[in-house]
Amino acid sequence: MADIDNNKKKKRADRGCFEGVFPAVKKDGTPYFRSSLTYKRKHISLGSFPTREAAHAAYREGCRLLAHGDITLESYTADSPLPFEKWVILINFRDNSLYFGNPIYVGTRMFTYYLSPTLSLKFDPDDLFYYSSHKIMCRGGHYFVADYGMQVSIVSRYGIKPYAREGRDFRFINGDSTDFRRENLEILNIYHGVTREQKKGQYVYTVRIHVRGNYLVGRYSDLLEAAIAYNKAIDVLRKNGFTKNFSPNYIEGISPSRYAELYTSVRISPKLYQCRPGAISQNNLQS
Repeated sequence: MADIDNNKKKKRADRGCFEGVFPAVKKDGTPYFRSSLTYKRKHISLGSFPTREAAHAAYREGCRLLAHGDITLESYTADSPLPFEKWVILINFRDNSLYFGNPIYVGTRMFTYYLSPTLSLKFDPDDLFYYSSHKIMCRGGHYFVADYGMQVSIVSRYGIKPYAREGRDFRFINGDSTDFRRENLEILNIYHGVTREQKKGQYVYTVRIHVRGNYLVGRYSDLLEAAIAYNKAIDVLRKNGFTKNFSPNYIEGISPSRYAELYTSVRISPKLYQCRPGAISQNNLQS
């Protein structure tokens, strides 16, 4: 009984020397130390650390950020005992009384999501609830979140196709490719297989369908004709025996009779009618 009491006293003494530090043990028996603090009645975890000293340094850093309003995100240095993500979370909580588990700082009429000290994305306030519960990741210059076990491109949230390319399918009006506020996004191509291109000073809509490469369907002056031409190309390929799961364009705002009229009159490349599975060569592909 005396040994148990002594152990409890030792743990209390350890916590007194290293405030905000709590020892823990991994499943394999390796000891580590958790750091946390309480601010505005909110218990905040600062992370796990290999030593008491590192955990206590994180605790002291967290307290310093919350106590001094003159410390900003720009004050961050790489030698901080806390990762930059925690800096953002704590400073936002200090300044705005809003706690998020993701590195978000709420500003006037927008909020900023920080991926690193040098990379941040701007969003409308309407998106705050979504991104406060969805962590943004970046790979190859593409931003995505994990949603129901799947990787979902963030551009799809704004009506932009996941595989869309900046400058071809959409553009940032102010030229800032990190500004995802809706007023800054302009969708140039809303239909599958359709690309707006400039030919001899005029815009045309070029339609391609992917059949072991990008196969030219045709070029059209009207966007609806281009979208319907893509659908017609799908129907022709399926009739010829292709089983690929093409996604047809859903077209709103026209009557079934008008759709049928355009479908009948629109012309597609004659080579599509001769396409058969296994019989496509690079010579058939057109740009």
